[in-house]
Amino acid sequence: MPSASCDTLLDDIEDIVSQEDSKPQDRHFARKHVVPKVRRRNTQKYLQDENSPPSDSTIPGIQKIWIRTWGCSHNNSDGEYMAGQLAAYGYKITENASEADLWLLNSCTVKNPAEDHFRNSIKKAQEENKKIVLAGCVPQAQPRQDYLKGLSIIGVQQIDRVVEVVEETIKGHSVRLLGQKKDNGKRLGGARLDLPKIRKNPLIEIISINTGCLNACTYCKTKHARGNLASYPVDELVDRAKQSFQEGVCEIWLTSEDTGAYGRDIGTSLPALLWKLVEVIPEGAMLRLGMTNPPYILEHLEEMAKILNHPRVYAFLHIPVQSASDTVLMEMKREYCVADFKRVVDFLKDKVPGITIATDIICGFPGETDQDFQETVKLVEEYKFPSLFINQFYPRPGTPAAKMEQVPAQVKKQRTKDLSQVFHSYNPYDHKIGERQKVLVTEESFDSKFYVAHNRFYEQVLVPKNPTFMGKMVEVNVYESGKHFMKGQPVSDAKVYAPSISKPLAKGEISGLTEEFRNRLGNHLNSVSHTLGATQQDSASSRMALQLQRLHQDCTLRMSVVLALFAFLFAFLIKVCN
Repeated sequence: MPSASCDTLLDDIEDIVSQEDSKPQDRHFARKHVVPKVRRRNTQKYLQDENSPPSDSTIPGIQKIWIRTWGCSHNNSDGEYMAGQLAAYGYKITENASEADLWLLNSCTVKNPAEDHFRNSIKKAQEENKKIVLAGCVPQAQPRQDYLKGLSIIGVQQIDRVVEVVEETIKGHSVRLLGQKKDNGKRLGGARLDLPKIRKNPLIEIISINTGCLNACTYCKTKHARGNLASYPVDELVDRAKQSFQEGVCEIWLTSEDTGAYGRDIGTSLPALLWKLVEVIPEGAMLRLGMTNPPYILEHLEEMAKILNHPRVYAFLHIPVQSASDTVLMEMKREYCVADFKRVVDFLKDKVPGITIATDIICGFPGETDQDFQETVKLVEEYKFPSLFINQFYPRPGTPAAKMEQVPAQVKKQRTKDLSQVFHSYNPYDHKIGERQKVLVTEESFDSKFYVAHNRFYEQVLVPKNPTFMGKMVEVNVYESGKHFMKGQPVSDAKVYAPSISKPLAKGEISGLTEEFRNRLGNHLNSVSHTLGATQQDSASSRMALQLQRLHQDCTLRMSVVLALFAFLFAFLIKVCN
């Protein structure tokens, strides 16, 4: 390598400094008056950057999830279970859809409007660039629909794996779990009942006692999703009820596609289950039985009457008739006639005085004539059902009824309107004004002006908003009635009956964190922590490399300054020596 050389020699190193430049001694003197400026460090921001993942992180378990559920109480129970599991794994369940990272849409396939809402929500989520997971009966029954393509789906019997599906979706994958739960080839009722859940109302526990049914109704799409009857064992249901009461629940709803068919697949029956359940219901708490079709309740009428007279069971039963025309019922494949329905209602009204019978009616089923419809009108006029669900017929894709000759849309609408007018022509609660009733308070009214309570017959009674009433039984005097409610004023000597159970969980608090689930949760969190740690380590490595690069640049600059100072000092010494 050639040696460095200069063409001309300097007589003195001072020659490189002009006369106008300050001398080294002047600069040395000036440095004594320099006050170093401290460079402050944003410690809080630094620590936050060190410990928090990036804002666009795809690490599962830290995102916000919005859950929307349509449909029946069974679907609502599924939604509560999915929310509980996700919250237990660290996800934040939010009620603000716009701030959520992922939307979990839990659908209903009973009627066209419900599916339309579901489809529109998917479209909106896509427009807002949200991650999407679909659940419920719509994707389970028809997962190959065009508007579901490329989206993650959790099946109705796979809700215990919702965390896996959400995790993979957040990572950008599309996952579909649609299989059935089986044990030795036998279909099970679904996911385990002891999973964590977040109750929409901490005072009310919804328990699905079975899934599917034994019918093959020609209009029903739910059958395609929920399948044939599969019941949960009695002991598992009783254990779930016990756990609920220990968590402050004061009202239990039993639900399924057909509660009356419960147990036929496992060698037991609905009355056998109910007698076991009433043994564990504490005083001050109540049980409400869900929908049952006429064929399967007929053989249990005597036992059912005894159970519905129990002081801790609401004297209430939901029995869908759908039509009062035997011809229409035959086309629907409902497996009963109008006489069977009347027999059930008449028997229960006789044996359970004051019982509330709720029913459903479909207007405009294919082939329904004016005479068929008039028979249905007469049934409503005769029984004056206090709770009546009137539905215009909607042909659901893939069902036999969709292929039948349809009643004109205008006729269906008119019949629905006419039957609604009949229903609103009577007031079922006028005769109860002045009665003294004991009611169980469980929620707040939609307008937030009252608390909502229910009496022995599961009739809605609005009471003043006294916080001490919530979750308790209160005696009231009925002073007003409407079509769907009564209003009650607590009596002056009112006794407030507190159920002999624990304090309710807070709204949004997770229920049912079993030891087994805690172990699974611990393993998962360790995995997430490892992933998070690895990510942070990578991030830290990147930061360290950048810091080393900056340090190298700083050292180079400082070395240059030191060499320059050394040169000045050397020149100064030479001058002094001379």
